[in-house]
Amino acid sequence: MTANSTYQIIEIVGTSKTSWEEAAKIAVETAGKSLRDLRIAEVVKLDIAVEDGKVSKYRVRMNLSFRYHGEK
Repeated sequence: MTANSTYQIIEIVGTSKTSWEEAAKIAVETAGKSLRDLRIAEVVKLDIAVEDGKVSKYRVRMNLSFRYHGEK
């Protein structure tokens, strides 16, 4: 992170039918479409959804930081 900068942190959740890695990738790439200067994604929690005794979805909860630019 750059000196003399301010960063905002938000919590996001990504989901995938195939893996936690894909869930994380989807979450970051989706957030990147509307947020500028993404910096760090910290995985906070991994879990799965179970339906009929089988894994149906992988979920990744993460904190995502991005550079705060403020009002112009």
